[in-house]
Parts: sequence; C-alpha cells; structure tokens
Amino acid sequence: MYVKDNMVPSPITIGPNQSVSEAIDIMSENKLHRLPVVDGSNKLVGLVTEGLIASNTPNSSTSLSVFELNYLLNKLTIRDIMIRDVITIDKEALLEEAATLLRKNDIGCLPVVDENKKLIGIITHNDIFTAFIDLLGYNHNGTRYVINVAEDKTGIMEDIARIFKESDVSISNLAVYNNSRGIEVVVIAKGYDNVKDKLEAAGYNVTNVMKLHEKY
Repeated sequence: MYVKDNMVPSPITIGPNQSVSEAIDIMSENKLHRLPVVDGSNKLVGLVTEGLIASNTPNSSTSLSVFELNYLLNKLTIRDIMIRDVITIDKEALLEEAATLLRKNDIGCLPVVDENKKLIGIITHNDIFTAFIDLLGYNHNGTRYVINVAEDKTGIMEDIARIFKESDVSISNLAVYNNSRGIEVVVIAKGYDNVKDKLEAAGYNVTNVMKLHEKY
C-alpha cells in the first residue's frame, strides 16, 4: 500500500501572507484541523493547525472586545505563527512509512510533496486508520475466522488457503498476528460453507468466527 493511494490529493491550502482570521474561516467551513501553507508556485513553506492558532491567539477569557479581537486576528498573518520545518513524505512511500513517521513524531498529518517540494497531497492519521481497517476487511461482507497456529512452520498459509479453496470459499483479506496467544491467522472469506469444521479437522484451532456486514 502506498501513500499515493490513500492521501487526499490537491488539499485546501492557505498562503503565508493571509490572516489567521482567514485560516479560521477556511477550517470552519471545510471542517479541517490543519492547513498546508504554500507560496505562489504551490511550494510547501509551512503548516498551520487549530492548536497552533489557539496557542497564538487570545482565548475566550480575554478582556478584549469583539472588535479588538477581530482586529488582532486580521492583523496576525499565517507567516507569523506557522510551522516552518514541516515533516513531509513522498507519494511513492509505503503507507507503513507514513504511519511510522506520524507515530514517531507525534503528529497528525504529513504533507505529500514532489521532488521540487510542491504540494500534491496530504495524508492524516485518519487516512491511515481507514486504510488499516480496509486492509483487514472489517467493513466488508463476509465471515471472519481467527485461527490459532500452535507451531510456526513452512506451508501453513498454503495449507489454510487449500482448505478454503476446496470448500469453494474465496479469501478476500488475510493478516497474521504474533501476540501473547501465539500466532493468529485472521481470514476474511466470502462463500457459504462450514469452513470452521474443516479447519479443525485438519488440526487447526479456530478461536472465533464472526459474520461481517458492510458498515460504511
């Protein structure tokens, strides 16, 4: 999975000389939490977020009047408060790399830029979550099998796939987890048959079977 397949292309942006008041309006109208800052040639020069705006503007307990507050917000520019050293990513990067960068740096988004630092997209933690859920097939129709594998050895995946194939049941998603319970193979399959009994007859411990339905 690649960043280019999960990013938001051509995201809404703001210029460095625009006011903080404009940024607030854009975020509110489009239900956004951050805005990439670009220059006239669409080159990324910064990033502004809701948190950054909140920490650089008077709060509701201020003694300023509405007129004074609006004056300050209109006078304060994005250039004055934006993050300049922005962590970015290439569109050809793996989704796993994007997730690692987000977690390692405790940030909510990564602007996607080309070789000339021009903005072509943005990917957020919500995009990563969506891709993760889609990868596991949780929101799709089918049956979810959790198979506990007692011993890891060559040919296990082939053997499990064979059982599904012989039952005329199609595997749509597959994941392998190593945890305190050992090795768990999670299979999302489509087709009607009692595959659990056949898996258990082959010596596998099926710990959970769940019917899934389209949710979103």
